[in-house]
Amino acid sequence: MLRAPAPGRLPLVLGLLLQLWRGGAAQYSSDLCNWKGSGLTHESHKKDVEQVYLRCSEGSIEWMYPTGALIVNLRPNMFSSSSKHLTVCIKPFKDSTGANIYLEKTGELKLLVRDGDRSPNKVYCFGYDQGGLFIEATPQQDISRKITGFQYELISKGIASDLHTVSAPCRPCSDTEVLLAVCTNDFVVRGSIQDVTNEVEQQESIIDVSVSRLYRQKSKVFQPSEESGSWRGQIKTLLECGVKPGDGDFLFTGRMHFGEARLGCAPRFKDFQRMYKEAKDKGLNPCEIGPD
Repeated sequence: MLRAPAPGRLPLVLGLLLQLWRGGAAQYSSDLCNWKGSGLTHESHKKDVEQVYLRCSEGSIEWMYPTGALIVNLRPNMFSSSSKHLTVCIKPFKDSTGANIYLEKTGELKLLVRDGDRSPNKVYCFGYDQGGLFIEATPQQDISRKITGFQYELISKGIASDLHTVSAPCRPCSDTEVLLAVCTNDFVVRGSIQDVTNEVEQQESIIDVSVSRLYRQKSKVFQPSEESGSWRGQIKTLLECGVKPGDGDFLFTGRMHFGEARLGCAPRFKDFQRMYKEAKDKGLNPCEIGPD
């Protein structure tokens, strides 16, 4: 839940923003996707505000020995008039500490990630037009072991809805949804479930998939296995979906999110063959894949 900063912290936060408006430091990343900096560049008696400019669809921020504040300006890697249709997602590093992360728009701050929040693998998403990221170092006696960091992604709101469905995250996909997923998702494979590992703390399940046919993958999620002689890979989904090992082939589709394969639609393969043939006979297939 987003909250406003505690009343006692408002003068410091507003003072930092005022300093930025008067002319804060600005840093540009050499690779436009990732930024790594240090608070040790600040003079000890100053509460500096730095601006960081990145133009990329995904990357990371790593702020060592945080002091003062950062404003992170994220931009798509291509000019687009549809920025309002983008969603920004951030995933804090496991040991990120030393600063609060706020959502800032026209001087109004909403707390996004509190310093010391130890929610493993938690992802925070917000609309691109809701504001930028304001990262404020928290008072520390010793900053020598403090590093604030996170990965970020800029994705379309449609994809974000696929990845973070709240209303019914485990419901079966309709025929139309399956056929669209086959044409648009980051990976599409035919395979069987070899094993499922449940991670209760992360509220996730890891599905070990043996692949009999690889239709498409954007990242090397599925690779040849010397032990089994077949292609293998792992897909993550929510623990509440209750995935279990079983017989039979499935069509696994999904998207990459922070370097991990996230499960989308996964009908039994015989059901996919039926819906594909029906759509093809009616000339309604959005793309050709060859399901045999």
